[in-house]
Amino acid sequence: MANHFTPEELAAEFGTDTRQLIQLCVKEGIPIYKGKIDRSLLTAVMKAKGIQLPKTQVASV
Repeated sequence: MANHFTPEELAAEFGTDTRQLIQLCVKEGIPIYKGKIDRSLLTAVMKAKGIQLPKTQVASV
């Protein structure tokens, strides 16, 4: 089973913005290798530090 995903895929999964996800990875030292992020490493770091990504709000029309 794949464990490395693009920032866009992970942002959609976490319900946040791609830019915020990439900023978190850079800030916490989570490597982005060939445009992919290790989901298990990302979730482990988030749990250990108590980080919760802000949800992207969907605009109502």
